[in-house]
Amino acid sequence: MPSGPDNTHVIVFANEKGGTGKSTTAVHVAIALAAKGARVACLDLDHRQRTVGRYLDNRAATIKRTGADLPMPVHATGDGTTEANFEKLYAQLLDGADYLVIDTPGRDDVFARTAATRADTLVTPMNDSFVDFDLIGQVDPETYKVTRPSFYSELIWDARKSRARADGATIDWVVLRNRLQHIEARNMRRVQDALTQLAKRVGFRLIPGLGERVIYRELFPAGLTMIDAKAFGQMALSHVAARQELREMMAALSLPEPQIPMFAAPATSEAAA
Repeated sequence: MPSGPDNTHVIVFANEKGGTGKSTTAVHVAIALAAKGARVACLDLDHRQRTVGRYLDNRAATIKRTGADLPMPVHATGDGTTEANFEKLYAQLLDGADYLVIDTPGRDDVFARTAATRADTLVTPMNDSFVDFDLIGQVDPETYKVTRPSFYSELIWDARKSRARADGATIDWVVLRNRLQHIEARNMRRVQDALTQLAKRVGFRLIPGLGERVIYRELFPAGLTMIDAKAFGQMALSHVAARQELREMMAALSLPEPQIPMFAAPATSEAAA
């Protein structure tokens, strides 16, 4: 399926395991793109937790309460029940957007599978552990050598084949290592080696994500991100380090540059109807 009538770049965050920082990363990517002047839309497919939707609702409330000039994507949340609702929201948000960021539930979900086939960039965040690694690959318990891809890698392989048949496009699958510890450890090296082996076998790119920092959890109630430096006042060294992590992650994602008009319309905080 084509990305959309306006060549919207679709970024899907997907992982059937919860607790990987998926929604937090999705919001930060969306805001980082909007801060560059791009037209960004977000679709939250997790109607139960609705983390991205709530995050952006909190952001809209902060803008209204403080009058702060913050970049704000349009956004909507699927109802998780009907294909008609999914297709309606998908078409609405795709229209006129440079990027559509889709956050999926941390479980097997029919709409998440559909979204994966439409991704231009598919991002799978994972924590730096073999518990999370098991989703995409299995290792020998003694040598830690990869023995075979797991079911999720096979699911993404099928999504790539489906997309290739639909429009000949290639899905750029990115595995993003979130919550990396700041101290080098044997487990980190083993996970790194296993991921490097598996990347060659199933064809994903491996990039660093966001570290384990309290600041990411503290930003949620106000809907702020590490992009919003002016809202922090004086930034601590940990904040500066977190912003650098975000910059490095955005660069590693290698997303296409948006075609920013000379006089770009201001971003709106109104949710899609």
